[in-house]
Amino acid sequence: QVQLVESGGGSVQAGGSLRLSCAASSYVYSTACLGWFRQAPGKEREGVAAIVTGSGSTYYADSVKGRFTISQDNAKNIVYLQMDSLKPEDTAMYYCAAESGNFGGYCNTYEYLFGYWGQGTQVTVSS
Repeated sequence: QVQLVESGGGSVQAGGSLRLSCAASSYVYSTACLGWFRQAPGKEREGVAAIVTGSGSTYYADSVKGRFTISQDNAKNIVYLQMDSLKPEDTAMYYCAAESGNFGGYCNTYEYLFGYWGQGTQVTVSS
């Protein structure tokens, strides 16, 4: 069964932190590449970070490097996104995604790699 459930969103002031969690069913967690995306009103969805659940290799968009950290808990099938030094431009709906399995295990933040999506969790950063 394919299931991705995000949690941890909320409202925070600029400079603050939030940690998002993505609980994945065993099936999607085994696909190896899980990622976080975000979409702000009126903008296209943007890849934020991705992780290879086996090796722990990580990938980040330039806009979040040094501020966001993606990590995993393989025992619980959970992927986290720690967001520090948040800015108003980080305001968006954040989605967890799992790779479709059609690209030979390649992992990065490119949307075309992902075939399974969660419902999203809202992050609002005020100035």
